[in-house]
Amino acid sequence: MIWAEIRKTYPEQWLVIEALEAHTEGQRRLIDKIAALETCADGAAAMRRYRELHRQFPQRELYFVHTRREVLEILERPWSGIRRNNAAQPSG
Repeated sequence: MIWAEIRKTYPEQWLVIEALEAHTEGQRRLIDKIAALETCADGAAAMRRYRELHRQFPQRELYFVHTRREVLEILERPWSGIRRNNAAQPSG
């Protein structure tokens, strides 16, 4: 499905979606083909379910969104790796 079809099928709902086909332009992730995995009662429930699914399937491109958005805009942020706190490092 495309975003317009998702919005029509699931009006005014929180969803966990999967990007089946996507590409990047600049800092935007453009999703060409989407699968709606689950509907959720609210944003908190959608985020919880997203986290559960992401832990199970880290290789899949998952998002949680609300269908009130006319345009599905996802901005990519560069991953800077694991941050360490100096206090947590062993001395010696």
